[in-house]
Amino acid sequence: MAGIDPSREFIPLCIAVLTVSDTRSFADDRSGATLVERIETAGHHLAARAIVTDDVEKIRTQVRGWTADAGVDVVITTGGTGFTGRDVTPEAVEPLFEKRMDGFATLFLLVSERKIGTSAIQTRATAGVAGATYIFCLPGSPGACRDAWDEILVHQLDYRHRPCNFVEIMPRLDEHLRRGKAAGGPMKS
Repeated sequence: MAGIDPSREFIPLCIAVLTVSDTRSFADDRSGATLVERIETAGHHLAARAIVTDDVEKIRTQVRGWTADAGVDVVITTGGTGFTGRDVTPEAVEPLFEKRMDGFATLFLLVSERKIGTSAIQTRATAGVAGATYIFCLPGSPGACRDAWDEILVHQLDYRHRPCNFVEIMPRLDEHLRRGKAAGGPMKS
């Protein structure tokens, strides 16, 4: 049965939040603020927060920098996953993936469909692993950020969640690279 195993200790992760928008600032970034609030309420640490415009190179540079940083376990982006001409987050981030997480996109679509019906088909949410860092690219609405966090990420980023979770496999994410970013496990502070 899925749920929290009380015999396991919670392990806080260091999570960076990137808002992709041509118009938002920290003062009116409701999606980024929603993620930050949920990350901190869950007991994780906000490693960094940034806003970049809908530009492939700016998005890729920011995400690449965080995946190279041993102090960042997870990157969550919000914005730029739709179909308009300026929506380029998947194009910017997916080439960085060493491994794709197709199940995240599928599960997010199922969660979204329950909330917004067939409009859920308009998302290009995506996820993967790069540099022993989990990356989740979410739509730019506060509701989508809430849904992704509350229905998926809060569970998978909790070491106590059973039957399995992303945290418990973090020490092995980069074993194929033999460089050891995750060798110490998810205990970075």
